[in-house]
Amino acid sequence: MDFEKRLAKAIERGQRAGDARARAEAEKALTEQELRQLHTRYRLQLDEHIGSCLKKLARHFPGFRHETVVCDRGWGAAVSRDDLQVDRNRRRTNYFSRLEVLVRPLSEYSVLELGAKAAIRNKELFNRSHFQRLAEVDLTSLTDMNDLWVLEFAELYAAKQ
Repeated sequence: MDFEKRLAKAIERGQRAGDARARAEAEKALTEQELRQLHTRYRLQLDEHIGSCLKKLARHFPGFRHETVVCDRGWGAAVSRDDLQVDRNRRRTNYFSRLEVLVRPLSEYSVLELGAKAAIRNKELFNRSHFQRLAEVDLTSLTDMNDLWVLEFAELYAAKQ
């Protein structure tokens, strides 16, 4: 086979490889878009559940303030409370309690991540994270995890009052 034919075949192989790579990148981009849509749908459902649970918690403990959280760390809600204690010597001590539950932003790992931070009377209680791959999300287990964290906070806060 002469050089011209081999050159033409090499160019043809390169073009086929380039076309295949372009198709694969287009499919990957579509998949990333679908993952973003899935994450958004799950995030909205979880965010609503988180907010309702924390509002109920705040109703049971007067003094807690409920707030919706939208920041670079995620979407969700928080309840917090400041307490002031004055002893016999008129020393003042401020105590801060807070529970924050967030759905973290979509990461390169394509997971739906739920995170929670809690502190009672200036002491960190927990800082937890739970995640599931977007393709395998079970919303029931994620809402159950949120419920478990809120119930644990409520029990421990009630015990320290």
